[in-house]
Amino acid sequence: MKRIRSIIKGIAIAAVWIVVWQLCSVFVADNLEFLLPSPLVTLRTLFSLASESDFWLSAATTLLHVLEGYVLGVLAGIVMGIVTYKVGFLRDLFNPIRTVIKSTPVTSFILLVLLWLDTDMVPMFITLLMVLPIVWTAIYEGLFAVDERLKEMAHVFNVPFAKRLMGIYLPSLRQQLLAALTTALGLAWKAGVTAEVIATPVHSIGAGLYNSKIYLQTPELFAWTIVVILLSIVFEKLIVMGIRMIPLGGKRSGNKI
Repeated sequence: MKRIRSIIKGIAIAAVWIVVWQLCSVFVADNLEFLLPSPLVTLRTLFSLASESDFWLSAATTLLHVLEGYVLGVLAGIVMGIVTYKVGFLRDLFNPIRTVIKSTPVTSFILLVLLWLDTDMVPMFITLLMVLPIVWTAIYEGLFAVDERLKEMAHVFNVPFAKRLMGIYLPSLRQQLLAALTTALGLAWKAGVTAEVIATPVHSIGAGLYNSKIYLQTPELFAWTIVVILLSIVFEKLIVMGIRMIPLGGKRSGNKI
C-alpha cells in the first residue's frame, strides 16, 4: 500500500509540472513558439525520433560512453581511495590532484582533452574524470570513519580479508558509497553529454542536442533531453538496487564479522 501511494504521489507531482509546462508553452506560443514547445509536441517529436535507427544508435553510443567512463571512474576512485588511505606519502602527493579535478570547470577539461584524444574518446575520459574524485573521497573518508576497535579486533583474531571486507568495511562504507555512486552517476551523464555536445562525435545524443540547437529544432532539443533524464533515472535505480542486494555479514545489512 505504501509503495502504491508513493507511485500515485510521483505521478501526481509529474502531472502538476506537465500542466505548468503546458501553460508556459501556451503563454509564449503567440510570439515565440520555438522557445518552449508543448509537452504534446515534444512527445510527438520523441516518438518520431525513436522511429529512426539513428536515434537508437545515438542513444547506445552515448550510453556506452557514459557507462565506460563511469565504471572506470568508480574503479579508479576505489583504488585511489584505498591507496591514499593506506600510504601517507601518496595521500599528500595525490590530494592536490583530487582538489584540482574537483575545482576545474568541466568545459576546461573538455577543451584540453580534445587536443589529446580522438573525439569518440573525449566523453568517456571526461566522465571518468568527473566520477573519480567523488568515489575517491567517499572511499578515503569512509575508511577513516571505520571503527578502529573493530579493525584492531579483526587483526588480533586474524579474521580473513573477505570477512573483514563483508563484516566491517562494506557495512561502514555502504551508505556513503551509495550516495557517492548515485551522485557520480548524475554527474557522469551531465559531463558525458556536455563533452559530446562540444566534441560532437558521430551518432551520439550530444551531437543530436548540438544539431537541434544549431537548427533551432527546440522540440528535438527537449526530446533528447528527456532521453538523457530517463536513462539517468533507470541506471540510478539499477545501481541502488544492486548495492542494496550486496549481502553484508551474511545478511543484507549488519556489522557482524
